[in-house]
Amino acid sequence: MTTQNPALPTTMHAVLLKAHGGYDQLEYREDIPVPQPQAGEVLIRVFAAGVNNTDINTRIGWYSKGDATSADSTSWSGSAFHFPRIQGADACGRIVAVGEGVLASRISERVLVDPILRTGRFGSSTRPGYFGADCDGGFAQYTVVPAENACRVESTMTDVELASFPCSYLAAETMVHRAQVQKGDRVLVTGASGGVGSAAVQLAKRRGADVVAVASISKAQGLLELGASQVLDRGSLLLKALGKNSVDVVIDCVGGPQFPDYLELLQTGGRYAVAGAIGGPLVTLDLRTLYLKDLRLLGCTIDEPEVFRQLVGYMERGEIRPLVCGTWPLREIVTAQETFLQKTHLGKLVLKV
Repeated sequence: MTTQNPALPTTMHAVLLKAHGGYDQLEYREDIPVPQPQAGEVLIRVFAAGVNNTDINTRIGWYSKGDATSADSTSWSGSAFHFPRIQGADACGRIVAVGEGVLASRISERVLVDPILRTGRFGSSTRPGYFGADCDGGFAQYTVVPAENACRVESTMTDVELASFPCSYLAAETMVHRAQVQKGDRVLVTGASGGVGSAAVQLAKRRGADVVAVASISKAQGLLELGASQVLDRGSLLLKALGKNSVDVVIDCVGGPQFPDYLELLQTGGRYAVAGAIGGPLVTLDLRTLYLKDLRLLGCTIDEPEVFRQLVGYMERGEIRPLVCGTWPLREIVTAQETFLQKTHLGKLVLKV
């Protein structure tokens, strides 16, 4: 049984991903049926949705280690991907209907969607799903999620500003959390001008760390304002600039050929956390460096359940700030993704739904 506002439409506008491939696989339509919440779920009217690497990686089949065009190509979570799919890992909106077992008083709550799905038909605690990959996501007027994934937020920020947080800041906070960043640590953040990297700069600084950011030098002033104490050009020879054994933690969104240098930069007992590979997924690892320096390598995908609600608290208390550098209407998603891939921006791009 569904409890809802009386004026809900039966169809909505949304962007469908029809298959792995180029921009031609994204189709904006205005005749998609509005989904209905099942037991334990809520229906959200989406007002804004962020653009992320994961949306583009999923579209092109990047997560598949085999043939991205095959029927068994994988989603972000490793399960088979099903088309058509409404993508969008970030969503800010209001609850407009609830399924059986969810309090009707939740209707009208302003919410952010926690993209890690651990309950219901979309995922489990042992094999979580991901919003916008294992189920339809935020690139639509309406979306359905388990009630526990609709996190109430009390903030004066705009919908666009709030939609810039979930995916990027969750990935960044998961890395910072697992690497146990603490006051006095020297932390190197790669890809620092992107959504995850710029979030990591803020979140590490929030914990009292000394942050060294790696990004295009044209983004230096913005990163210094976010809390970095030093910005190195992404083409720099990091070992020459910083020296061996000079940092406590590496927060990596890049991977690629500089990976061996990241481990040399770490002090004995240092921590390396990764949640991206935009510089290339295959790297060279000298096991002698790993074990002789007692390093910890941390792959960061699924956060601990409390991390997202911690993030919401940071937002509500003003401890982190949004960094929105561009907005587009949903129908212009291709332009937004093209701009995203140019990598000339600092922060997040957001779609107004």
